[in-house]
Amino acid sequence: MTSASTPQPLWSPGPDRIAAARITAFQAWAAERFGAPAAGGYPALHRWSVDELDIFWQAVAEWFDVRFTTPYESVLADRAMPGARWFTGATLNYAEHALRAAENPARADEAALLHVDETHEAVPVTWAELRRQVGALSAELRALGVRPGDRVSGYLPNIPEAVTALLATAAVGAVWTSCAPDFGARSVLDRFQQVEPVVLFTVDGYRYGGKEHDRRDTVAELRAELPSLRAVVHIPLLGTDAPEGTLAWSDLTAATTEPVFEAVPFDHPLWVLYSSGTTGLPKAIVQSQGGILLEHLKQLGLHCDLGPEDRFFWYTSTGWMMWNFLVSGLLTGTTVVLYDGSPGYPDTGAQWRIAERTKATLYGTSAAYVMACRKAEVHPGRDFDLSAVKCVATTGSPLPPDGFRWLHDEVAEDLWIASVSGGTDVCSCFAGAVPTLPVHIGELQAACLGTDLQAWDPSGKPLVGEVGELVVTNPMPSMPIHFWNDPDGSRYRDSYFEMFPGVWRHGDWITITDHGSVVIHGRSDSTLNRQGVRMGSADIYEAVERLPEIKESLVIGLEEPNGGYWMPLFVHLAPGATLDDDLRARVKTTIREQLSPRHVPDEIIEVPAIPHTLTGKRIEVPVKRLLQGTPLAKAVNAGSVDNLDLLPFYEELGRTRAQG
Repeated sequence: MTSASTPQPLWSPGPDRIAAARITAFQAWAAERFGAPAAGGYPALHRWSVDELDIFWQAVAEWFDVRFTTPYESVLADRAMPGARWFTGATLNYAEHALRAAENPARADEAALLHVDETHEAVPVTWAELRRQVGALSAELRALGVRPGDRVSGYLPNIPEAVTALLATAAVGAVWTSCAPDFGARSVLDRFQQVEPVVLFTVDGYRYGGKEHDRRDTVAELRAELPSLRAVVHIPLLGTDAPEGTLAWSDLTAATTEPVFEAVPFDHPLWVLYSSGTTGLPKAIVQSQGGILLEHLKQLGLHCDLGPEDRFFWYTSTGWMMWNFLVSGLLTGTTVVLYDGSPGYPDTGAQWRIAERTKATLYGTSAAYVMACRKAEVHPGRDFDLSAVKCVATTGSPLPPDGFRWLHDEVAEDLWIASVSGGTDVCSCFAGAVPTLPVHIGELQAACLGTDLQAWDPSGKPLVGEVGELVVTNPMPSMPIHFWNDPDGSRYRDSYFEMFPGVWRHGDWITITDHGSVVIHGRSDSTLNRQGVRMGSADIYEAVERLPEIKESLVIGLEEPNGGYWMPLFVHLAPGATLDDDLRARVKTTIREQLSPRHVPDEIIEVPAIPHTLTGKRIEVPVKRLLQGTPLAKAVNAGSVDNLDLLPFYEELGRTRAQG
């Protein structure tokens, strides 16, 4: 519960920052042009954006000067979820907007991309060069017979060629999909076989952690198992020759060709993203050219406050939605920083060094990295010149209060800290960054514009100051248009609309505070419900991992057939630490005093490491299934896990308990 009086913020934007924020200019313009509230700041603007949903999105389209090749007839013809119909009749092209800055002669020779590898030296790709390469490659794709709606896939690290390939695909009206090269063949095939790509862009390998990783055998396996392929393009990152039957990247991007942008319907597929797929085949989530264009212009141009003078760095890989979001920084004319390498090489402070060298103004990372820096006693503000950094943003998991304090104390006191939360499902944020609002410790600043975010109890009653299900009660343009191979839409409906028909239920526990901020408590499908008291696993992790001996933890709550409830806590210890009676007692005391005596674990069990999805999220539901006695082959999709060798332990423990 929040107190009646608003707590003191950790940080507040000064009057100059509020006045200079793009969202401030947008509100004044929308007030004059569309009847938005001129006063009342962000809360009033947000209320208007959800009450007048179609007018708000029309305003966004006009503010960002979206180029409709064919004008729209209606902004929101049908607001039913799923199936909302946006900007009916309109045609446009995402790639045209991503390359628009190249049309300005004054910007043609400025950097559109800054590519950084583990040497930490930044190599620029200019707007003119990016546009030329997209022109050349899109013409070659057309020559290969690629047509609107065809799928084009990338097995690529976070390199400029991946951005060029995505934009060339979108320019043709084809559908992009990508996986990172640290994914094994089975993981990639679980994804790509669903969508049957006609072209595959590949590397021969990649560099990570100071080592070269050869992927030619994996690529050969992908080629053999994807019969839909008509062409394979070889990018020699490690300097090898193109294998027989492949095309060389340099040949396809050599020409000087003006790009041709296919005008496609607003709801034409742009890309396919994938859920983590821990308990079955990953969901193949399809989002639209127009929906992503508008959502990302709003999110990046207003919430992240990005424009032509900015440099946007987010640590990500091509297998995570944040890569797609990062590429969309181009929509706002921003220079995008692509880092391909280990997040902690050659030392834990690596990402701060990249932020320094690229003069990043918005630097995004994971909450886990922030907490790792805190534990490793990294001092970014002391050791690096971060004077360009206006905002540090985090996602992937909730940023614990200690993470907020550490960023404030160790990076800069006048630092905008944006903890954001959204999902692959919408390729955007439900709540997070607002440049004109204060930051409170442990809280996301507010729900995003045009996002009717609420916390509901099981009966569908909205809650304030209490934990509830994260729901969105009105459509967002970037919600999936459908899932691939889900002809009747049943898998789509079951994923989000089963609990509350017509209302998007995301599967997170949240609290909306009385001052409009949002607290994320973790996934609701792995909630710890003990004696009727519900708690998110994220709350447990935050408390336990403050202890220096605990590197990472995993908590599972199991309803037992006899009506009992077993709650084990698995801990991965820091080097040199020992799980003795003293540490066990301190873990239990920490949870009892900081959280709830009901959520003290029944057992604390040491494990060699914690299993994660390929995008770094802790695997809770499959472990719960293993502990309930489900065989490993049925409990988890092997291709979705970073280290499968960690899971037989839980299977054996579940089997032992079932027998005991």
